[in-house]
Amino acid sequence: MTNKADSILKEAVSKGDVPGVTAAATDAKGTTYEAGFGKRVLGQPADMTADTVVWIASMTKALTGAAAMQQVERGKLRLDAPAREVVPELGKVGVLEGFDSAGQPKLRPAKRDITLRHLLTHTAGFGYDIWSPQIAKYMEAAGVPGVISCQNKALTTPLLFDPGDRWFYGINIDWAGKMVEASSGQTLGQFLQHNIFEPLGMTSTAFRISDDMRRRLAKIHHRGPDGTLAPDPDLELPQEPEFEMGGGGLYSTVGDYLKFVRMMLNQGKTDKGEPVLAPATVKKMSGNAMGEARVCLLKTNAPSLSNDAEFFPGMDKSWGLSFMINNETAPTGRSAGSLAWAGLANTYYWIDQQKGMGGVYATQILPFADEKSLPLFYAFESAVYAG
Repeated sequence: MTNKADSILKEAVSKGDVPGVTAAATDAKGTTYEAGFGKRVLGQPADMTADTVVWIASMTKALTGAAAMQQVERGKLRLDAPAREVVPELGKVGVLEGFDSAGQPKLRPAKRDITLRHLLTHTAGFGYDIWSPQIAKYMEAAGVPGVISCQNKALTTPLLFDPGDRWFYGINIDWAGKMVEASSGQTLGQFLQHNIFEPLGMTSTAFRISDDMRRRLAKIHHRGPDGTLAPDPDLELPQEPEFEMGGGGLYSTVGDYLKFVRMMLNQGKTDKGEPVLAPATVKKMSGNAMGEARVCLLKTNAPSLSNDAEFFPGMDKSWGLSFMINNETAPTGRSAGSLAWAGLANTYYWIDQQKGMGGVYATQILPFADEKSLPLFYAFESAVYAG
């Protein structure tokens, strides 16, 4: 497997498909593959290595979801209670019905309360402006900044539909992070550090980029319409944020994230056998938690940030408590019922509990679902299964 994965990733770098890539795989016992190829920043000498730090963006969501489920285990949060009991602002969010002739939004009260389950399954009704023209129009009308500003006002967008009606991807898990903070009395970063990162030995994962992490940091690159890649030296999340973004604020390494993947393969235990989550909680997180709703294509509203995005188009996909679930065997070899998701700058992971294996892959490229990077992830995953 090592030779096959190496050659696939090396070739992609040599062809210029990606500036640099780092990838790792694991079984339940330990890491089975870890490597990096290419450059952290195009035109600069630093090599992309296995310990390179990247913005993992929405791969943050699974970690925030795990934190929320720890609070459920402790009786501090409840999955199906009104979320407004913990974060009162969630009781005031209206449903967007359209815009009047002056371009001002028309809102109505939601038919039911938002719950933590709705937030963790992306069925609360929230959306991202990247994939929702209505949310983008609302943000413009109401002067709401983008979520990567990490300003509290960024979370003041309305719902696109009533909680529980369907699936749509949005700021839900940022609100779940607010619930973790309110129920614990800690910042999300503090809670994650004490309850997930330290037990798992994730020493290069944080909202704030430490000096040591910065020395290993890769930069984000933009793919132009002609396919060429150009680095963006200034694109970085605020290091003094108003709120720590539970939906996408973390920086990490593939090796660190792999420890979380392995914990999910080992029924919630660390490599040393210490519990981070109860086996029953891992099982609950890993099953469909949103009933008949299904994951759908995300049609881009911001082509510079994302292409149209859907994993395994045509395949039935549901959602657990912060993970996408493929309900059929994937062409890569991934078992039906496996867990997965991704980050905006083309970082990806999967967790196959049935076969006891998983992996993490990272480039730093925009737009999301990149024409070269996403197929490369699939090729890497296929090589892991073939090996």
